[in-house]
Amino acid sequence: MAGPTLRTLARQLGLSRTTISEALGGSPRVKAETAARVRAAAEAAGYIRNPLTGAVMSQLRRSRSQQFRGVLAALEIVEENHTVLARRYSSALMSGISSRAEQMGFRVERFAVGPQGVRLNRLDTILHTRGIQGLILLPALESPDLSTLSWDRYTAVYTDYFIETPPLHCVCCDHYRSMVTLMGELHARGYRRPGLFMDTVLSERLQFRWEGAFLALQDHAPETDAVPVLRSRSIGPKEFTAWFRKHRPDVVIGHFPEAIHWMQAAGAQLPDSHGFVCLNVLRTNHECASLDLQPAQIGARATELVVGQLLHHEMGVPTKPSLTTLTAQLLEGPTLRPRTKEAAEPPSWILRANTGTVASTQRAP
Repeated sequence: MAGPTLRTLARQLGLSRTTISEALGGSPRVKAETAARVRAAAEAAGYIRNPLTGAVMSQLRRSRSQQFRGVLAALEIVEENHTVLARRYSSALMSGISSRAEQMGFRVERFAVGPQGVRLNRLDTILHTRGIQGLILLPALESPDLSTLSWDRYTAVYTDYFIETPPLHCVCCDHYRSMVTLMGELHARGYRRPGLFMDTVLSERLQFRWEGAFLALQDHAPETDAVPVLRSRSIGPKEFTAWFRKHRPDVVIGHFPEAIHWMQAAGAQLPDSHGFVCLNVLRTNHECASLDLQPAQIGARATELVVGQLLHHEMGVPTKPSLTTLTAQLLEGPTLRPRTKEAAEPPSWILRANTGTVASTQRAP
């Protein structure tokens, strides 16, 4: 037997197809008791509403000559301590989101959310009025609380490790695997005493993934000397220099490229005697080797997930949130010695630890 349609529901309830459609779409023009009766009948009949149908018909009514493009919302949590780095990362994410959305027939509207932007209750109204159901959340420095949105209307992906209010699907960089890959690359270039310095706030925010991978490989990798991790909430030249001179790492990994000057002041010759890798290229001016955390690709992947959820009518807070990760890519720079033909492949212990292919390197522009 044919499945239930708007026509059969309208005939059963003695209402117009327009009323049925608006009731299922949550239109405020339909009385609450009527909408409840329509939803109950639709559920009993097994009717599943296509979330894009109303938007398609609305667009066609506006202009039959225009190609339909769905609309996604990119939500940016506006915070007082929003840093330059956070803005750079969000811009790179938006580049990937917008580009992939356009390829898939969608456009993106960006909303600033918070005390200095749109309030959540106002955002709820705007999104509902415009028929926007797919949301992509940009990273927030603090754990965001978006639980007051009417989540039965939306499907969403968060572009960071996790979100609890509400718990959503997430896409982000795989910092643990990226460190494993980086350690193998450094070993292949002849470095045997890698040292890591970490800002404790950044380390805590990532749930110690950089540090966890680094320490695990130090414990289990042969031919690698253990160098204690330098941890501090405010790493300066004095503290760094004391650590560097005491433990003598031959390559340093950290977030702050200022350490290059501290190493040189302590007698290091880069890249001849020592190496340096910055853990985020967005902190550099490409003056050193660094990791590209792939924000544009993360944005593109988040867009694909949101569109897929829309097309499958996966609305609301997921019962089992998932995490999708992408591995960072090493960008070459003048602070690392080049690979040699004799060390074309990383050691076997790295390949066992990193179940995927080691990321290829490329020259930073």
